[in-house]
Amino acid sequence: MGNRIFDLDRYAKKAREAAAEGIVMLKNDNHLLPLAKDTKVALFGRTQFHYYKSGTGSGGLVNTKYVIGIWEALEMEKCFAVNKTVKAVYEDWLLEHPFETGDGWAKEPWFQEEMPLKAEFVEEARKESDVAIIVIGRTAGEDKDNKAEDGSYLLTKEERDMLNKVCAVFERTIVVLNVGNIIDMKWVNEVNPSSVLYVWQGGQEGGHGIIDVLNGTVTPSGRLTDTIASDITDYPSTANYGDDDRNLYKEDIYVGYRYFETFAKDKVLYPFGFGLSYTAFDKELVGMEAEEDKVTFQVKVTNTGEYEGKEVVQIYCQAPQGKLGKPARVLCGFTKTKLLTPEDDTIVTISCPKYFLASYDDSGVTGHRYSYVMEEGSYQFYMGGDVREASRVGEIVLDTLTVLETFEEVIAPDVSYQRMRPAAGENGALTISYEAVPVRTVDPMKRRGENLPVEVAYTGDQGWKLVDVFEGKVSMETFIAQLSDEDLCCIVRGEGMCSPKVTPGTASAFGAVTESLEGFGIPLGCCADGPSGIRMDSGSLAFAMPNGTCLACSFNEELLQELYEFEGMELRMNHIDTLLGPGMNLHRNPMNGRNFEYFSEDPLLTGRMAAAQLKGMHKYGVTGTIKHFICNNQEHRRNDAEAIVSERALRELYLRGFEIAVKEGDAYSIMSTYGPVNGFWTSTNYDLLTTVLRKEWGFKGIVMTDWWAKGNEPGGPGDVKNTSAMVRCQNDLYMVTTDAKANTQQDDSMEGLINNRTTRGEFQRSAMNICYALMKLPAFLRVQGIETELDRQLKECITEEEMELRDIKILEVEGEAEIPLEWIDTRKGKATVLQVVLKGKNTARLTFLSRVTGAEELSQIPVSIFKDKQLVKTVTLTGKDSEWKEVSLDLGEFFGNTCFLKLYFGQGGMELKECKIEQI
Repeated sequence: MGNRIFDLDRYAKKAREAAAEGIVMLKNDNHLLPLAKDTKVALFGRTQFHYYKSGTGSGGLVNTKYVIGIWEALEMEKCFAVNKTVKAVYEDWLLEHPFETGDGWAKEPWFQEEMPLKAEFVEEARKESDVAIIVIGRTAGEDKDNKAEDGSYLLTKEERDMLNKVCAVFERTIVVLNVGNIIDMKWVNEVNPSSVLYVWQGGQEGGHGIIDVLNGTVTPSGRLTDTIASDITDYPSTANYGDDDRNLYKEDIYVGYRYFETFAKDKVLYPFGFGLSYTAFDKELVGMEAEEDKVTFQVKVTNTGEYEGKEVVQIYCQAPQGKLGKPARVLCGFTKTKLLTPEDDTIVTISCPKYFLASYDDSGVTGHRYSYVMEEGSYQFYMGGDVREASRVGEIVLDTLTVLETFEEVIAPDVSYQRMRPAAGENGALTISYEAVPVRTVDPMKRRGENLPVEVAYTGDQGWKLVDVFEGKVSMETFIAQLSDEDLCCIVRGEGMCSPKVTPGTASAFGAVTESLEGFGIPLGCCADGPSGIRMDSGSLAFAMPNGTCLACSFNEELLQELYEFEGMELRMNHIDTLLGPGMNLHRNPMNGRNFEYFSEDPLLTGRMAAAQLKGMHKYGVTGTIKHFICNNQEHRRNDAEAIVSERALRELYLRGFEIAVKEGDAYSIMSTYGPVNGFWTSTNYDLLTTVLRKEWGFKGIVMTDWWAKGNEPGGPGDVKNTSAMVRCQNDLYMVTTDAKANTQQDDSMEGLINNRTTRGEFQRSAMNICYALMKLPAFLRVQGIETELDRQLKECITEEEMELRDIKILEVEGEAEIPLEWIDTRKGKATVLQVVLKGKNTARLTFLSRVTGAEELSQIPVSIFKDKQLVKTVTLTGKDSEWKEVSLDLGEFFGNTCFLKLYFGQGGMELKECKIEQI
């Protein structure tokens, strides 16, 4: 790639580095790892042949040019002597037991059938090999949760049998967990493998990252972002997780290590922040300074071992219990060192804002209700490599209670329940007690009524364009005054999925979704999934990233920022303005199917990882849409199951990561969730989207719904048509409708305006939010026809293969439509991709006439027809088929009235005519 600005080789190298740094080593008896060159190894487990680069759903469906799994990496690196006999047996078995993909969205099973092992087979493998590598795989994904069942959170009978038999015969065994989320780990003590590695889902370069750790090219430095408990029932949220209608967050702020370190240390198998290394480090506090707003630590880290490596330094605070009750330890700062060679040292600085040491009083027990306070007493600090191992390094003492900031009641629950809190037990230990959660006392919609935006009088088109606002010729208010009621109702609608108006196969178009809005010089922005890389359902290729948990386990903000600079360039190359990610909900419970997209059980780590990704993308003018705001903590009935959470837990946990992303990462695009929290669907929660997000945090940007999400009137049911209520609360964009002007979603925007349920000023406010955001994005340059030097350089990096994939013709069908023959390239190895958009009916048929001329009689000339990457049929003619033959294929139902139709010609020589799509 030379010195091109977008270099796929450098992208891959950085992703490989991230995948390796996210690997967490839990066990390494007798220093088995790293393996010496040419070690004789036997691989067990079918996942060695089908590496999970990511989970499924919008957070994982990235079309990528290649995926380096474990076997691919082994064959490329050639660092070990691999048992070919074992491999051949697996390959023969897989012919009769192919990978099961499932049928439709979220239907792929969480695990794949495992090959049963015979004792004599394992014994023969041991005679030829010194080390066994056992690979266990799990996917994860949207619209489906994990379960405490075999093949999901638990191992299957066949997997347990494999572990038992291999570990009984091989003295040296390595278990590699290619999984999205943490799984049950009781089996480690039962079968006692020598080494255990969580390698997560490392994206398309994940296999390389695994081999880099196995052979010692990289010393493992990943740390757990979740507590691994003995049993799923040990997590305090489990008892109140997965309900059809309502989940009470009775554990309150005691999520993850905050619970286990306070109440249940004995239930922990592997603590938060834990991870082993091939080398050893000495950490020495060399400076500590308490300032007015933060406490700063300087730590000298020395590599005292025999391998080069990186070390994660973590700072925890133990606050006085006071009247509020506190977790035993809370992460308040962390950093990762540079690569240190043996005997090398470095000094790192970690600043811990006092804001992160404070607790939120939602009951008034301290005399300062709705305030972040630091109660009087000793604040003790611990420094180390994980929450359990960290040792005391200092303290600050407050003689009196300090109020850091006072707010107003927001997002409080409308029902009371008993929440967890500490009580003094024997010998200074803390025991679990409970207290009533304060309930809502203020009507948030009354607050809305007291803060209505001023309506700007409608002027009609005065000739002002959005660029005039940018250049300071006119105010945004004067510009927006030109928009009619219809314009205002249209601009709050995004179009998709796969809108033909923007990059093919992406999630949405927003902004100038009508000719009228386009006439005002408003850009057309483009959104694309997602957290694991750009998803384009057109078949266009993109780079598949390591999953969110893997990236967070690196604890390396600098690395994530560098990686997402490449993502930023890739987005800009594809004319995509915002990536729908990072995903940053907390891992409240291991059962959440989307935990693989998210980072951690800790809000500070979550916020810092998200901010790092945003900073990387912002370097190239694009951004990320942080999601899901808030409490998207289960997939089961995610559109309707209500989260009931105290204001304290919201403030200290579930809002905190987003707050960091806004304040430190300059986030200016946010996605609300599907479900309700404390009585309001999040898209219609005024206090969440206006009082907290905009008033308290100073957010300047847009909020969009998740796709086809509901909203509700106070006390009413959720409905996808409640766009008026969404706009009232500053959820600016409803995602998505097929046609914004035709209002195909049939929302109530115009009705809300006419009946004054939502004021014109509120619609104008959302229009301004959208326009301000668009002026920051590359879409604003595109609408003006401006191609920057950066854009020119990036265009030069697009390969001929990629250009062919992007050459997509749009065919709109109302009744029937001919496919122009000049669009179809029938030469050998060529593919034609059409985006077919149906008007009205949502099912269609493809028909065409075909024949072969000038070929030998025995020649086979195929054309394969794909709909949205799924093969519909391969039609094969021979040299005898010189007469025109009709082909008719039912294409079935279209998702969102659009599909991508690909015709691929495996051989040349076929002629087509009378090609058409007709609705049926």
